[in-house]
Amino acid sequence: MPGDSGALYVYKSAQRRVAVLPTQHIHLPFRPRLISIRPRGGPVNPKRTHTASLFLANSQQMIAKQSLALIVKSLQQLSEEEIWWRPNAASNSAGNLVLHLCGNVRQWIIAGLGGAEFKRDRDSEFAERGPIARKDLVARLRRTVRDACRVLAKLSDDSLARKHSIQGYNVTGVEAVFHVTEHFGYHTGQIIYITKLTRGYDLRYTRLPVVKPAAE
Repeated sequence: MPGDSGALYVYKSAQRRVAVLPTQHIHLPFRPRLISIRPRGGPVNPKRTHTASLFLANSQQMIAKQSLALIVKSLQQLSEEEIWWRPNAASNSAGNLVLHLCGNVRQWIIAGLGGAEFKRDRDSEFAERGPIARKDLVARLRRTVRDACRVLAKLSDDSLARKHSIQGYNVTGVEAVFHVTEHFGYHTGQIIYITKLTRGYDLRYTRLPVVKPAAE
């Protein structure tokens, strides 16, 4: 099939419609008309190198599968009041940190790289004293991460290499993604620490792989 790009093609005729993958070869009794089917919102495979794809996939994994899961687990172990507890006036509560992560991810990824409209009020993320219900915080964070992952999945080499103006900084797409991934993990650690400080026991989040002894 021409241009084996991974997109799905459909052959149409007055008699029938047959869906085939690009690598399939079939003999049809009519002259085919090739139509490229692509999902709404962009190309199936944005133009990027294998290394760029690994970088973006790993970034999504760290944010959506690792850090997000640990934050949700931590919030579930805190009461509604404890989510907004501050050890002192100079520190932030777990609830504040969740709001801050939502603002950061939306500004840097969803708006900065994805082009969505977003006006951020960063100061309000830290000024909030709650109580915003746990379920609402979790839903807001999940929605933000989901929207960010959709943007990351569509980024091309050009988007990653190009300079973007975000929060007063002039950064490449790679720098923006790296910043958000690191920033998300940094504040995840703070939320975990607040949870351990409040609960007073080992949360047992770390699970090291079992290494089997080499066979003799």
